[in-house]
Amino acid sequence: MRRRLSKLAMLALALVPIAAQAKDKLPPDAFAASMPLPPPPPPANGSIFQGAYVPLTSGGRAGFVGDIITIQLVERTAATKSNAAGTQRDGDIGLSPPTTGPLSLFDPSDIGMGGGQQFKGKGEASQSNALSGEVSVTVAAVYPNGTMLVKGEKFLTLNRGDERVQISGIVRAIDISPDNRVLSTRVANAHIRYVGKGEIARASRQGWLQRFFSIISPF
Repeated sequence: MRRRLSKLAMLALALVPIAAQAKDKLPPDAFAASMPLPPPPPPANGSIFQGAYVPLTSGGRAGFVGDIITIQLVERTAATKSNAAGTQRDGDIGLSPPTTGPLSLFDPSDIGMGGGQQFKGKGEASQSNALSGEVSVTVAAVYPNGTMLVKGEKFLTLNRGDERVQISGIVRAIDISPDNRVLSTRVANAHIRYVGKGEIARASRQGWLQRFFSIISPF
């Protein structure tokens, strides 16, 4: 018995780093800041206004690779679902035998039949999430249609653990406010990750041995 437990413990220790690697499959630079590109040399066309200039109508809005945009996190989702079902069926059959003749041998209590069936089912589910705050990101790419790919992350080191907020997505130049802010609800193909580590995060997770037995348990 002790040998079996020691083998299971060794197998669980071997599976722990594999599970940790499979948990986060994102590349390390998925949310890395983007540096601005070197400006192209101005064309020698001999005119007063060269080709590389910023229109006065754009003001100080971000529009080039490496520019900073602040994403305002206003995520809030809620979902509820419930269903119920019920069925019932009853049936009875009774025959009264004659009091005379060959069938009079049967007793009235011997000829009778009845049945019943009933089922009730009910299910409910609800979930709600909310995330608020601000994360400053950088422009990683500018597409020909005017949209921009932004990505970035924020690290918070607290006295009881570390927190990390990561976001990436596509924004439109028209959705950028004069102070370079965009609501997270305006970010297309948004990838928002909020993860943490430390003693608070460890206390809210199962132990590695308990997770191992939860995986192999058939119940």
